[in-house]
Amino acid sequence: MSEPEAQDRHDEGSWARPVQGATVLVTGANRGLGRVLTRALSEAGAAKVYGAARDAASIVEPGIVPVELDVTDPASVARAAEHCSDVSILVNNAGISSSTGATGAVEAARLDMEVNYFGTMSMSSAFAPVLARNGGGALVDVLSVLSWYALPAASAYCASKAAAWSLTNSLRVELLAQRTLVVGVHVGFMDTDMAAGVDAPKLAPELVAEQIVRALDEGRSEVLADELSVSVRAGLSAGVEALYPGVAP
Repeated sequence: MSEPEAQDRHDEGSWARPVQGATVLVTGANRGLGRVLTRALSEAGAAKVYGAARDAASIVEPGIVPVELDVTDPASVARAAEHCSDVSILVNNAGISSSTGATGAVEAARLDMEVNYFGTMSMSSAFAPVLARNGGGALVDVLSVLSWYALPAASAYCASKAAAWSLTNSLRVELLAQRTLVVGVHVGFMDTDMAAGVDAPKLAPELVAEQIVRALDEGRSEVLADELSVSVRAGLSAGVEALYPGVAP
């Protein structure tokens, strides 16, 4: 199955705001995919790209407008929505992994949920009216193949990304009336700091950023960035025993 065949296409009549000339806000933009994505969006013709991080001084990509933002702080999110009132594309990229297992410390796991789920929800809620005022635009949620698959050593991260995937689906429905394209991005391991200790094939973040930009310009609502994501998504209907061999049905 090719990547475009694995993805849904948004109603072409409701999406007429490609990256060219857009104003974009990317969270978690100081490193990894976030930093690479700010550059890719700028090179693709975005008129303005805000790069958000808890420390605005850590945004060093040339031409990117730094924004101080903590996605877990409602007051910080509200300030960002007021300051960046010209945004037409929001990218919820900020994320963490506490590497907490299913029987690990609840307080450690709670941080994954605060950033990856509640942070995404907070940003989406604050910026949905901004996107509506600016013509609908688009909202991109950077998810994971682990939205669909449990990795025991990082079950808190998996749970938070599964919750974020469910949120993304709800946003697709809720924001349809205001003509906002909602894009869910699923990818396995990327060559970033978060996956530095993982001994497995890793995708270059530049390739993921390229696919996100293309999906926005083509009005597609899902990005399956690698074969692992395509395979796991296709296997969801096969049942528990197919995804987790050795687990009793």
